Amino acid sequence: MTDTQIVELGLQAMTIAAKMSAPVLLTALLIGFAISLFQSVTQIQEATLSFVPKAIAVGAAMLFSGNWMLHEMMTYTTQLFEKLPTLLMS
Repeated sequence: MTDTQIVELGLQAMTIAAKMSAPVLLTALLIGFAISLFQSVTQIQEATLSFVPKAIAVGAAMLFSGNWMLHEMMTYTTQLFEKLPTLLMS
């Protein structure tokens, strides 16, 4: 296995990790920002106020994007196992 192939595998792994975490992280970011904005406008300084809406929104994001995430992981794993003999031979 050459160094180029190792870098390519690492890049693919990081890309799939970023693609799969994006829906959940962006949802948590947007909900957190909206609640922080609401807290600053209303001057409510409750630290635990953002937890429940953020947990519900992240759960909904997982529910809606879970099928896509599973498909992406299965595709990546299948491609990786198909490449395995050529990676081991070189």
